[in-house]
Amino acid sequence: MKNLARLIIENKRIKNLENNKLKLSNEESHYLNKVMRLKIGEEIQITNGEGYLWKGIKNKNNILEIPNINKPILVQDKKKVFLGIAVAIPKSGFDDILKMCTEIGIDFIQPLYSEHQIKRISNQSSKMDRWNIIINEAVEQCERLWKPKILNILDIYEWIIACKAKDIISISLTRDESCISLNDWLKMQNLPIQENTIIWNVIGPEGGWSTREICCFKDNKFQLIRLSESILRTSTACVTAASILSQWRSFDMESNSIMEK
Repeated sequence: MKNLARLIIENKRIKNLENNKLKLSNEESHYLNKVMRLKIGEEIQITNGEGYLWKGIKNKNNILEIPNINKPILVQDKKKVFLGIAVAIPKSGFDDILKMCTEIGIDFIQPLYSEHQIKRISNQSSKMDRWNIIINEAVEQCERLWKPKILNILDIYEWIIACKAKDIISISLTRDESCISLNDWLKMQNLPIQENTIIWNVIGPEGGWSTREICCFKDNKFQLIRLSESILRTSTACVTAASILSQWRSFDMESNSIMEK
């Protein structure tokens, strides 16, 4: 397939095309005209972030035509078991976490507040909009067809209550020799796994989990694991966990059948 520029467009906009024409936002027009320098008549790939890929043609500076809207050039099935990274929002580097988790193949990203965090985000709506833009750009760059979902910020205790019973959850600790590794824990999972289960790894704040939080994890029978023999920055821990999860799904879990709903 020819290496073309790629643009992610919300599915509702794809569904509401008039005469197969897509009007671009100012930001999208700037990206195609000034950054990618796409000329009129040149092709581009368009994804809805939900597994579909179409060929688009630049019709005007702010208009794309999708000539075969009912015939996408590629359709990718959704994964049957999902991967999630939940992370206490660090002071810096969260943008990089979003980019790298998107590139690696994580399906859900859950920002968290924990007891050892002092600063809270004041304008969450604005921050979520910005985070979604970062994820969109990463989807375009790495050519994913399924956009990961970033969930609304929750306190760690709120998130524990919100978790589904079938979700499988591990908590990363720092330098705890009594904990098994994430790799070993994943190998212990009983296969096949029920469809639509999320396999979570939870990354704590740079100051570590509180005693109360660890007691809560144990009370909920979450598996405590270690990622490394050394202390990792939050961003490094997220990339490490995401890579281990993705490799496990690709090479270990998907070689086995998955339970039907």
